[in-house]
Amino acid sequence: MPSDKRLTIAFVRRGYSQTGGAEAYLKRLARGVFDAGHDLQLITTSDWPQTEWPFGILDCLHSQSAIAFADELKQMRSRIPCDVLMSLERVWDCHVYRAGDGVHRAWLNRRRKFEVPLQRFIRGLNRKHHDILQLEEALFTNRGADRVIVNSHMVKSEIVDLYHYPADKIDIVQNGVPLEKFRFDPEVREKSRTELKLKPDQIALLFAGSGWERKGLLFAIEAMQLCKNRKMRLLVAGRGNKRSYKSKRVQFLGEVSDLVRLYAAADIFILPTIYDPFSNACLEALACGLPVITTRANGFSEIIEDGVHGSIVDCANDLVGLRDALWFWSDAARSAAVRSTNIQCAAQFDISGNVARTLEILIQAAASAASTSGKI
Repeated sequence: MPSDKRLTIAFVRRGYSQTGGAEAYLKRLARGVFDAGHDLQLITTSDWPQTEWPFGILDCLHSQSAIAFADELKQMRSRIPCDVLMSLERVWDCHVYRAGDGVHRAWLNRRRKFEVPLQRFIRGLNRKHHDILQLEEALFTNRGADRVIVNSHMVKSEIVDLYHYPADKIDIVQNGVPLEKFRFDPEVREKSRTELKLKPDQIALLFAGSGWERKGLLFAIEAMQLCKNRKMRLLVAGRGNKRSYKSKRVQFLGEVSDLVRLYAAADIFILPTIYDPFSNACLEALACGLPVITTRANGFSEIIEDGVHGSIVDCANDLVGLRDALWFWSDAARSAAVRSTNIQCAAQFDISGNVARTLEILIQAAASAASTSGKI
């Protein structure tokens, strides 16, 4: 199939969150593919607003649960007019599956290390986890996905090790962000810090993301408290139950659709996550010049060097390691000096590169699908 052929591409994603990383990525990808001249369709649920998909057909399924959504998609699959179907959701089968949410089995394995036996037992009764694992089995073990895109070496290794999916069918395409949007601006910093009532000598730590348990908010708070530095203040952006996290030096900002002003106001970005395939928020913070403190369980950690662009701790509950990292990067001269280094590092991950590589894979997948069906 010629690379300049106009493709009809169907994307799949269940649900919608205004501040969701997967939704933000899909819209950025769709914009790039649409601008390249291809026809797009999104198969989703009624949560997705029509105004947030200006790229073509928006087809909303009735089912909400993971299994029911996958079942409904499978039933209508033969009626979807497309050259290639790319799912960003666990489904029964597709041409290309982007494992942007990581590997659920790997996440559960990591989570068990932080749970007491009763929590593990209760989780074992949760039907949702069983359903997601069943869909993963279909995609990987049963080869329901003809090809898989991952955003980190960590996720690729998990798929191969846990499901024995062929490594040569997995492409690593690391996340990308629109770099022109995420950049350091002294004027924005001054204005934002004023709005947040931050004093000149206060050290602003930023934690961003929903799913606070998985992303390690508790460990971020405890590590800050270990520092015993009253000048430190933790800004928390995202959705969660703030009543479970008590500290006088934590400010909960709720869901923030535009994080640029928060990156500008912050001095350090911290995400001591238990599991994250590749945090977009970390990449955005890096692009704004912030030192990033995270864990090796974050695929993002593969693109930075410990002690150079930020700090990497082995485990989310390594409070001493997190405390030491906060001490290290709370030095104003040090965090200011690393800004240009971090911006340079992030420059390799503009969204345009991600779109180009993903489109290349979609073109190859479409050619393979056409060959199999006898269309060429």
